[in-house]
This record gives sequence, C-alpha cells and structure tokens, in this order.
Amino acid sequence: MNRRLSAAIVLAIALISSLLVTDGAARSETSRRDVDALAKAELIYVATVRKDGNQSTAAPVWFTVTPDHLVLIQTGPNTWKSKRIRRGSPVLVWIDDEKGPAFIGKAEITSDAAARSQIIEDFPKKYLQARIGLHKPSQESFDKGDRVAIKITPVRDLPDGFASRPGTPPPALDVQH
Repeated sequence: MNRRLSAAIVLAIALISSLLVTDGAARSETSRRDVDALAKAELIYVATVRKDGNQSTAAPVWFTVTPDHLVLIQTGPNTWKSKRIRRGSPVLVWIDDEKGPAFIGKAEITSDAAARSQIIEDFPKKYLQARIGLHKPSQESFDKGDRVAIKITPVRDLPDGFASRPGTPPPALDVQH
C-alpha cells in the first residue's frame, strides 16, 4: 500500500471516530427533566437486561450524581446487576419511584478514583443509614473488591408513565431518526 493511500485511510478512520464520539456525546446529554428529578430524589430504581433479552425486575438503589449529570451507584461484584453491566447490558432507570421519570442509559463498572470518592463522600450526606454506618461505602470495600462503582450515562428519556415490565424486551437504547 502506498503512503498516500495509508495516510488517507488513517485520516478517514480519525474522521469517522471523531464523528462517532461527537454523536455519542450529543445523545448522552441528561435532560432537564431528569436533572431536576435526580436533584430531589432519594432513590432510583434500576433494571438491567437479562441474557434472554428481557428486562430484570427494577431494584431500588442509592445514588449520587456527578457535576456532569452522570449517575453513580455501587453494588456487590457478583450481583446480577454487576454481571449484566459487565456484559454490556443497558440500564433502565426510574427516578424516585417505579412510576417516576425514566431513562435508558449505558452503564459501566468503573475503577475511577473520583467516582469511588464521590460515592464514599456523598452517600453518608444523603442517607441516614450510611451516616450511622449501615451499608456505608468505604475505600477499603472498593479496594478489597467487595463493592464496585457503576457509572450510568443517560442516553435518552423514556416516555412519561413508562412502567417496569420484567420479563419483556426493553426499549431500544438508541432510536434512529
């Protein structure tokens, strides 16, 4: 392959990659509806997608929100939630109530020190049980692998009134326009 063709291929790949990253960033902006609801909420309800392609049962979860509106949660490393997220499952999230505002998002298990620190710092401020030492996240629990931090990036809002339906297929992560 000549140099000119190689350079053109590299340039084309770089251009396509930048478009994909920009496109993904635009789609993952958290809506004003969700930002406002998350600011007031005590809990979120999280469902993942099973290997058979159907929704799991939504479970109530403690959470915190980063300055750029990503949602942080924690769980055990061997829970169904963490196993499914590790496998690439999208998440369905209801804010404050199983009938509250909902969105579908991308979730990832993260070892990011800032995410772990925010969970460790924010949970006792937000939750009385964590303040008195029950289910309180700690650096040690993350370091030992007893807990994993999960970062959820909202992708798109689900319609008002969208309900959890375990055992049924979830909505598509992305909607093509």
